[in-house]
Amino acid sequence: MDDSTDIVLGAKKFAHEKHKNQKTRNGIRPYSDHLEGVVSRLKNLGITDKSVLCAAWLHDILEDTDVDFDQINERFGREVAVTVLSLTKDRNFPKKDRETHYINQLKDATLHEKIIKLCDIADNLKDLSNAPISQTQKNKQVKKIMHHLRVIKNDIIGNRSVYPKIQEILEGVNIICVKFKQNPILI
Repeated sequence: MDDSTDIVLGAKKFAHEKHKNQKTRNGIRPYSDHLEGVVSRLKNLGITDKSVLCAAWLHDILEDTDVDFDQINERFGREVAVTVLSLTKDRNFPKKDRETHYINQLKDATLHEKIIKLCDIADNLKDLSNAPISQTQKNKQVKKIMHHLRVIKNDIIGNRSVYPKIQEILEGVNIICVKFKQNPILI
């Protein structure tokens, strides 16, 4: 990408283009709204690093579109591409092994990758509250999402002094998870 163009704006436009016509889990909200929610939370935490913000815009692009790692690497650089890859479930694994592999990826993720995941979780939970699916399906999805949060929570909580507003995100997540009869994250 040309240096004269703001790379974060480029990632936003690219993500909007590639996710156009996609909806979030609730089947109603445009997918771009989810991406806006994730990036907005990051900015609210005080994150201004362009690579982190780019990766947030692109965090679901490998899973949900025809974009591949090399395209992200060429367009946005290796750091962004590796971050996006670390937040992506590897479809090369059999479905039964995919989640276990993803959990290990989250454990090994950098702090910024874990913070992107936290913001993704918070937005997904908000979206799930309004999803037109059964309560049983919602509970199952919330349980899985909360498992991802429990994997990253120690690093997230351990860095509250660097990012004090993490507390607010975690409190919001806890309100939703209690609504779905899940144990809250101890803060």
